[in-house]
Amino acid sequence: MDVNGVGYMVHVPLHVIPDLPGEGKEVFLHIHTHVREDSLQLFGFLSEDEKKVFLALLGISGIGPKMALNILSGISHDDFLNAIEKEDVALLCRIPGLGKKTAHRLILELREKLPSPSGTRDRIFEDTLSALVNLGYKKTVAQEVLEKAYKQGFGDIENLLRETLKLLQGVS
Repeated sequence: MDVNGVGYMVHVPLHVIPDLPGEGKEVFLHIHTHVREDSLQLFGFLSEDEKKVFLALLGISGIGPKMALNILSGISHDDFLNAIEKEDVALLCRIPGLGKKTAHRLILELREKLPSPSGTRDRIFEDTLSALVNLGYKKTVAQEVLEKAYKQGFGDIENLLRETLKLLQGVS
């Protein structure tokens, strides 16, 4: 990548390469700079969500930037989120270099941290879900109950959160 006459090597997931424009054309990538004692590496992503998944993967013991990039190259972003949410170890194990133990660890450590793959939600839904998780509710339970309250048409966080908390009291 050439930035104002300076060339940079940017590592990207394999699926990004066909989406890059031709040589000399402008491209926008969400960059993560990984700094170690002996190296400085740049990792680029087409979306901020994919970068967030990459950073979440880096937070797992034993997963470095190359393995995280390998995971994002071996499976689509949405399929990865679905595999984590549905605890699909078999799908994760199809990724080259990812074994059963690591797949289980990914599921255990990421299922509460990653966004839901079930369609994009608006900001109110996501913020309310985040508030519920921060209050100590399990993401899967909070999301299920939040779906019910969301469908009732509450248009602001306060009322949506209040209604969801009422519904959660009935679940407990």
